[in-house]
Amino acid sequence: ELIDLKMIQCKRVVNEVLSTVDFVAPDDRVVFRTCEREQNRVVFQMGGMGAALLSDPDKIEKILSTLVRGTRRPVTCKIRILPSLEDTLSLVKRIERTGIAAIAVHGRKREEQPQHPVSCEVIKAIADTLSIPVIANGGSHDHIQQYSDIEDFRQATAASSVMVARAAMWNPSIFLKEGLRPLEEVMQKYIRYAVQYDNHYTNTKYCLCQMLREQLESPQGRLLHAAQSSREICEAFGLGAFYEETTQELDAQRAKLSARTSEETGEPAEDTSGVIKMAVKFDRRAYPAQITPKMCLLEWCRREKLAQPVYETVQRPLDRLFSSIVTVAEQKYQSTLWDKSKKLAEQAAAIVCLRSQGLPEGRLGEESPSLHKRKREAPDQDPGGPRAQELAQPGELCKKPFVALGSSEESPLEGW
Repeated sequence: ELIDLKMIQCKRVVNEVLSTVDFVAPDDRVVFRTCEREQNRVVFQMGGMGAALLSDPDKIEKILSTLVRGTRRPVTCKIRILPSLEDTLSLVKRIERTGIAAIAVHGRKREEQPQHPVSCEVIKAIADTLSIPVIANGGSHDHIQQYSDIEDFRQATAASSVMVARAAMWNPSIFLKEGLRPLEEVMQKYIRYAVQYDNHYTNTKYCLCQMLREQLESPQGRLLHAAQSSREICEAFGLGAFYEETTQELDAQRAKLSARTSEETGEPAEDTSGVIKMAVKFDRRAYPAQITPKMCLLEWCRREKLAQPVYETVQRPLDRLFSSIVTVAEQKYQSTLWDKSKKLAEQAAAIVCLRSQGLPEGRLGEESPSLHKRKREAPDQDPGGPRAQELAQPGELCKKPFVALGSSEESPLEGW
């Protein structure tokens, strides 16, 4: 479920590393990612939020008619019910005339919450009135606890099929005929997919919070709530080794594809002779909140009366990752590992320089008193590192949903 204006700004990018198609915003954030297994099954929901279009039936008709004429894909519409049955039936008849393939009906009024009872009777009246398929929605809270309940809800509403949202987020194995799988097993499987497809950690964290629900105050729930990266999420669920192995494989695949691209385009390989390299990454957890390797390197250069470090950062078109080279006293330093942001790449380059010189890099227990003093005197000298970004989003990680429904060409439950 995404805002349409956000998608309009995106650029379609084929990600050969992940075998996905990405829609990337101008700020380089992946707004939507899909893969071949989802091609014929993904449901993409967009438009006005909070049933905003219900009060503008003319706009509803215009949007749906335009979509039906402009695409070969099935166009469907999802609504909530109106205060009166008469008005609701009048609206769905008008929607049907636009030529859509099916209509989903959430059997609650616009202002009602999940704890309010779903109106199976209104959905049934719609199903009896229309000739197109009607998809019943809204049964998770009271009706759907296990697989067999899905069919019971369908029969109660006389619908053609059922859309399951909350119950599926709580435990996706709700679709297994043989019964729900243990939540721990489900979460582990989900995390593995999230890492393999480089899902943004805030989305992964949100979905896991939905699964844990009342267990969020458990020790594992508290670890999840504190996690600020995919690595920390994996560590909270005992998947730290899997994370490291998978990210190394992805890095190797990126390097391989990058080299192949250079050969195919005939571009000369970048001359990095004379550059001191190490395979390092900047891990925010290993440093105090006020200290970064870039700050330590800048302080050392000042003490030694050297020119300020100069960072040259490039972005790889293949996967939009970053690498930075820092020059200090005419010597260049670079990490061989590519990062997701310019700031992270610069921090990694600074670490390579500091370690090559045998200098403290500001890790916990290493920080220099003079560095603290300078930080207090000039707090905005070098914000470096991703911490500022992380602190700008307190509490939002378990609040903003990202929902993409999809499955494979075979069984959507393959591998369970």
